[in-house]
Amino acid sequence: MAQALATDELRMLHDLVARFVERELMPLEPAVLKREAAGGKYALSEAEEAALHARCRELGLWGLDVPEELGGANMPSAALMLVEEELGRTVVPFAFPPDSPNLHMMLAAANEDQRTRYLLPYAEGRMRSAIAISEPGAGGDPAGMQTRATRDGEDWIINGRKIWVSRIPDADFTIVMARTSPGRQADGVSAFIVDKGSKGFIVEREIAMIGGRRTYELVFEDCRVPARNVLGQLDKGYAPMQLRLNVRRLQMGARCVGIARRALEMMCVQAKQRSTFGVKLADRQAIQWWIADAATRIHACRLMVREGAATMDSGGDVRNEASMLKVFATEMAGEVVDHAMQTFGAMGMTKELPLQLMAQQVRVMRIYEGPTEVHRMAIARRALREFAG
Repeated sequence: MAQALATDELRMLHDLVARFVERELMPLEPAVLKREAAGGKYALSEAEEAALHARCRELGLWGLDVPEELGGANMPSAALMLVEEELGRTVVPFAFPPDSPNLHMMLAAANEDQRTRYLLPYAEGRMRSAIAISEPGAGGDPAGMQTRATRDGEDWIINGRKIWVSRIPDADFTIVMARTSPGRQADGVSAFIVDKGSKGFIVEREIAMIGGRRTYELVFEDCRVPARNVLGQLDKGYAPMQLRLNVRRLQMGARCVGIARRALEMMCVQAKQRSTFGVKLADRQAIQWWIADAATRIHACRLMVREGAATMDSGGDVRNEASMLKVFATEMAGEVVDHAMQTFGAMGMTKELPLQLMAQQVRVMRIYEGPTEVHRMAIARRALREFAG
């Protein structure tokens, strides 16, 4: 379990990451916005990313939640959520390596051989990963996946199709979820580590998403995977996948807090500078209520993130909290950003400001890692069971 950090240590980490965002990421934002507005990829250049990674290593901002035996700082979720909140304040596409959700899934499920071949180089930054869960037609129902894996001697043969997969061009391996037992039960799903370039592992197409993101559709045609690449227990891949999803959902909540903070800051500055019909926007009740509601909901969302992180760090079941946070945070941030755009008027519609990217990215968040409606269904089911009478 990750170590608990004292309040002073958390404050020092928070201050360090805040300075990193201000000094290293914010200066890159105009170039990122300009590239995206001109039709280029919403991404850092190789030189920009390499410089940021070097700075991360220099400052000790690498492998923050990686266990000490793998060379990391073994920080708790509570600390990581502070980091995610600060990163959410900028639209520069950057995260401190390695990607935490896949890391936690592998930590929970990898055997000693897989820890040596995949987890250690991943933690050290020598490998990158992706995960393939969603399928065309399966929607937000992982238990309904149709991709199949069948045993063939010492190997498994995967056939099927995955969609909305991120990071494929840079991934050295992909964690692929496939059904290994008949039926629709979640217990019949297993996880496989599939190396980049494996025969039968086909990148069918790149899909441009709003918010500058890109995802990929994958096809598996008799893709042969050695049995030693089964990640975790056979037919029991759903539990570590659920852990990975919950980590990502908490991260999204923290990112939404950061996004909303940035939008609120921009809204307040603009409201104090701009006048309409001889009155400062800051003196108009409508704007004041937007600001008051934003500040209140940001505070509430931050408390939800902290509570969820505390539950996860204590080993508790965070599924319901993660679902609530996923719904509340994305809707909260979407409204705050929308009000900020409205405060800027026509300027808020331009690609010169980060607000348009923030709005699109928050909108996408309401879909991935489980759409809002599915999470509301899950929350309602749990409440109905709890108060069944």
